[in-house]
Amino acid sequence: MHSPSEVAKSYVDIGINKTRLSAFRMLLLGFFAGMFIAFAGVASTAASTTISTGSLSKIIGAIVFPAGMAMVIIAGSELFTGNSLIIISVLEKKVSVTKMLKNWLFVYIGNFLGAMLVALFVTYSHVPDLFDANLAQAIVNAGAARTNLTFSDSFVRGILCNILVCIAVWSAAASKQVSGKLIVSFWPVMVFVLCGFEHCIADMYFCLCALFTSFEYGIHAGSLSWSTLFTHNLIPVTLGNLVGGVAVGFGYWLAYLWRSPKEKAADKQTEQQVEPQAE
Repeated sequence: MHSPSEVAKSYVDIGINKTRLSAFRMLLLGFFAGMFIAFAGVASTAASTTISTGSLSKIIGAIVFPAGMAMVIIAGSELFTGNSLIIISVLEKKVSVTKMLKNWLFVYIGNFLGAMLVALFVTYSHVPDLFDANLAQAIVNAGAARTNLTFSDSFVRGILCNILVCIAVWSAAASKQVSGKLIVSFWPVMVFVLCGFEHCIADMYFCLCALFTSFEYGIHAGSLSWSTLFTHNLIPVTLGNLVGGVAVGFGYWLAYLWRSPKEKAADKQTEQQVEPQAE
């Protein structure tokens, strides 16, 4: 496997390559990632619906959901939350803040469109009919629950979630084999789902599918509406995800790439001593 310092150095180039994508490719690859996370959301809800015991149901859903991250990492796509780590390239002065923000914007839009498409297809192909339509109620409940939180709770849960998501991305980058990438990325994602932390891209699917399902099946969605989708969930969760992801990127940059004035002076002195020998 790659050492943490090697991952930090490689992620500088990863960030550069991500920001060099055209807007169209950012949207397209973001669209794929939104679909992958949404597929995991469908499967997670379906699996947990088959279990009557609440705690066991939560565990089963948490075990299934990391399939989304597996597809994102292996199939090749752009996930907004993981792209918080582009901050490493910015701190190394290899990427401008403007280019980072452009990537975040277009990838976020792509993620939203991908999640919405899956939500529409799931609802209007009547997948919620599964388990005597109990899945329909579970889908609505999952979306409604995400708009019942206060702004501060959603924000903090977003921070906690993306710390784990970025650790999953970071850990996957450390592995040289596909099997290793899948194993190490599984655990942080499972933990965030099990703990009830909030992931803005997953929440796009959960809330949108809940809205569509509530309309199609005539199920009351509680506080969930188009306005609360944004004000009670996506805005605070997205901000929290950014804070958590940027914090991880900044922390690893500080640990492995940042050089203090004393260290820089020592490096310069070493270079000066090596140059005469090379001649």
